[in-house]
Amino acid sequence: MRKNDVHVVMLPWSAFGHLIPFFNFSIALAKVGGVHVSFISTPKNIKRLPKVPTNLTHLVKLVEFPLPTLDDKSLLPEDAEASVDLPLEKIQYLKAAYDLLQEPIKQFIADKKPDWIIVDFFQYWIVEIAEAYDIPMIHLSIFSAASRAFLIAARASGPIPECLTSPVSEKLEFSSTLAYRSYEALELFSSSFLEDASGLSYAQRSAKILSTCRAMAIRSCKEFEGDYLDAVHKLISKPTIPVGLLPPETSSLGGENFNGDQSWQRIFKWLNQQKAGSVLFVGFGSECKPSKYQVDEIAYGLELYGLPFIWILQKPSWSSDEVDPLPAGFGLTTAEKGVVHIGWAPQKEILAHPCIGGTLTQAGLSSTVETLQHGHVLVVLPFVYDQGLNARLLVEKGMAIEVKRKEENGSFTRKEIAKALTYAMVSEDGEKLRARAREAAAIFGDRQLHDSYIASFVEYLKNKE
Repeated sequence: MRKNDVHVVMLPWSAFGHLIPFFNFSIALAKVGGVHVSFISTPKNIKRLPKVPTNLTHLVKLVEFPLPTLDDKSLLPEDAEASVDLPLEKIQYLKAAYDLLQEPIKQFIADKKPDWIIVDFFQYWIVEIAEAYDIPMIHLSIFSAASRAFLIAARASGPIPECLTSPVSEKLEFSSTLAYRSYEALELFSSSFLEDASGLSYAQRSAKILSTCRAMAIRSCKEFEGDYLDAVHKLISKPTIPVGLLPPETSSLGGENFNGDQSWQRIFKWLNQQKAGSVLFVGFGSECKPSKYQVDEIAYGLELYGLPFIWILQKPSWSSDEVDPLPAGFGLTTAEKGVVHIGWAPQKEILAHPCIGGTLTQAGLSSTVETLQHGHVLVVLPFVYDQGLNARLLVEKGMAIEVKRKEENGSFTRKEIAKALTYAMVSEDGEKLRARAREAAAIFGDRQLHDSYIASFVEYLKNKE
């Protein structure tokens, strides 16, 4: 039965790599399809989201539920509401606290009776709530179709983590290079497949949601990874609906919107003085927490590279306010060529600047989309979760070069950083890679294309059986 006035509840996990795509998806559903959205998170997380456009505030409601406290208050800092606020070993306590939102979310759904629940991989308890109130559930995967296809196929292939280190071309029914390196597989096994203080692993949570959802929506498009989208559909035997890549709204600010922040005015002034396409953007997102050794090697790699760069470095947990996280003397040797900013940055606006020509990034899907929508060449240095698979996908598609690491422990050197950057940004051999990145902008930056995927998804919502 068709219903034109649709209300959905959005339930993202409390990591900004999830919150932002879910937010962008909410805005797109409202803008393209007139869908009413209740976006549920905690107060501090909602305050850190972008503002809902004023013409959509009647459709998109940001619903705050305070994060419950654990019995042992020492386990979770009072102001920690997202994974970015915590070291890796503390995230299990954030999971435990978030699970305590089950009751207030159940009451909200009982009161509002939405038409659909769109859920991340985390909230396994929403299954019983959806069934109790007869509300259909869709799982929104903010991971690439390639990474989902690989993990589903690999888990059916043998014991974990061993099965994660070999391609699964036979199960995918086409040739694929995707697989984790041995050190990545061990880290993923530890972080995602072992039970923790919350009582469940990420993998157990995801499996319950995937087995009970009516459909899977994937942040992807056929033009980028149609082969892997088809593979996911065959592997899960459920509707698999691409919703586009959810590119952020493009911007071309030159610093004028940062009138109250002199440091950003200086940085944009420096960017304005650089040649078009000459500057490398360096950034690893909010979830990557590189060690001091890794930060040092990246810094010395940029020094060896010797060409203009802007590096946005999240303040490492191992660095105090009094101690510079960068190697001694690094600022002096690179002062003429590069800018380093520690802390939050307007990444979207920087990447839109015409002087940017490439990025050194962790291969998170959001960073990849933000880069390729402008046609910048990609050098990838993956750290956690799905990033290794994304890196191999981009290399497989001819859109990136991956920094070489040691297979046994994942370490990398400054020479490998400089070598990859030089190849991608300026070498004659890298021209094919740069051309492929420019071509990718026609897909990643095509707003009309991605809106058409949203429109098709809205039709699926409205034609609920």
